[in-house]
Amino acid sequence: MHLILLIYTSMTGNTEEMAQTIADEMGLNNLVETTVIDMFDAYPEDLNQYDGIMIGMYTWGDGDVPDEMLELLDEIEDYDLTSKVVALFGSGDTFYEYFCGALEPFEEALQKAGAIMSQESLKVDMEPSKEDLEACRKFTRIFLEQSITATTVSS
Repeated sequence: MHLILLIYTSMTGNTEEMAQTIADEMGLNNLVETTVIDMFDAYPEDLNQYDGIMIGMYTWGDGDVPDEMLELLDEIEDYDLTSKVVALFGSGDTFYEYFCGALEPFEEALQKAGAIMSQESLKVDMEPSKEDLEACRKFTRIFLEQSITATTVSS
């Protein structure tokens, strides 16, 4: 069984809706077991227990990382995530100069820790539309394909 960790945080429910759509799509794949954790209940050491990792968050202010995600961001580089496939997603507001800017420092930290980014981060403007939720499902399928393939190749 392929183990996936889905960590997210949400202020207004937008990122939570994305995370739920992603978790539902993962549930359709009988090769994976997905653990969904709100960031308030997650610990950085959880990362090493999974084959693939998805992280979702909102961006606030001028591209700021949510406070509840700062510890994870600070500690990611302390872990060897070599060959783990990772994907980032989030919601933001295109009104701000750094739309979904909170994702960028996570991408950098994950790559420094050796993780493989499965694809470009999925960014949604405010509340997810039907099209955005379909993009979440497609994003998930691509992530799963790459994550399962990477684990199979490295085994």
